[in-house]
Amino acid sequence: MVAGRTVLHADLDAFFASVEQLDRPELRGRPVLVGGRSRRSVVAAASYEARAFGCRSAMPMARALALCPAAEVVSARFARYAELSGRFMGILGRFSPLVEALSIDEAFVDCTGSRRLLGTGPEIGESIRAATRAELGLTVSVGIGPNKFVAKLATDMRKPNDMTVAPGVEGGPDEPGGLAAWLASVAIERMWGVGPKSIGRFHEAGIRTFGDLQRLDEAEVARRLGAHAVDMRARALGLDDRAVETDHERKGVGHETTFGDDLEDPEAVLEALHGLVESACLRLRASGGMTRRLAVKIRFGDFETITRSTTLDAPTDSTRAILVAAKATFSRWARAGFVPVRLVGIRLERLDAREAGTPGLFEDPQDARDRALDRVADAVSRKFGSGAIGRGHGGIARGGS
Repeated sequence: MVAGRTVLHADLDAFFASVEQLDRPELRGRPVLVGGRSRRSVVAAASYEARAFGCRSAMPMARALALCPAAEVVSARFARYAELSGRFMGILGRFSPLVEALSIDEAFVDCTGSRRLLGTGPEIGESIRAATRAELGLTVSVGIGPNKFVAKLATDMRKPNDMTVAPGVEGGPDEPGGLAAWLASVAIERMWGVGPKSIGRFHEAGIRTFGDLQRLDEAEVARRLGAHAVDMRARALGLDDRAVETDHERKGVGHETTFGDDLEDPEAVLEALHGLVESACLRLRASGGMTRRLAVKIRFGDFETITRSTTLDAPTDSTRAILVAAKATFSRWARAGFVPVRLVGIRLERLDAREAGTPGLFEDPQDARDRALDRVADAVSRKFGSGAIGRGHGGIARGGS
């Protein structure tokens, strides 16, 4: 019996594209790109059929179509994705109250307290995969380990529609040498936080695998690679004590995306930011929270990262209000001197209802109307799952198709 934690990471396969193939049977088996057709558009998701041609999410749409001219381009339907995401998170919640949504299509689940009633981690993982297929018509890849880092790494080892179990959890494989030995052959490129610039430094130091990093002591790692690499060494050994936190426990809700190539057009970055804000707002409302402060995260090709924050006049969960503020925050930075962007993200500082207070007499009437519209849209998508109510790139409500 393993006494330690059992953490599961679940990631819906090519989520947006898979939803389009689910709802439109004629797209099944065909390459699908989710996003806009304009020259500024980026790929929000690529089906596995499109990935076979080299297409991937966050790639400029023009480049993806050059790689796969036969791909079907479909517009994103965030209300539909949010509806299925909510149902997916509900499935996960049946197996543990400790579910931490990383994004609209992936989450951590701490199954430690569920093992006595629901079985081992692998048994729970298979139950989640079966329920997702039966209830949503979607496939999910699962990784199981003794902590969050190992669980997510395990998920990425076998995708799509598969499950990987690391040593160190009940029901997991026996590995001579334990978890560290199991991780030793993993390429250093798979380490969280290691980008192209860092990879060169690791390679210059003779470190190409987790095992190479494991063999150095902390002092040597700090001297050769910097203090931040000490934490990476711990991860390479399979150590990670971060807790799985629910949206109600976390003080922020965020999403980010990394582009395949640096985006040189500010409008293309804004389009990507728009979708991230939509997803973050849906999660914010689902958790019963509001926000008064947001931060836009921007990373460049050399991995320098900056954030630009804005404080709103009053707490809100209105998608329109948050979109306006997020786009204005990004645009102020871009006007001051735009630099090609590798990653963009949004984080909303979460306030619960008690902290936010009740909207008063001085609430902006437009904000109140938009909040009501958001709730109607959320209710429609939960009931019908049709994506019938959406929001255009400019933040104007429009009918879906």
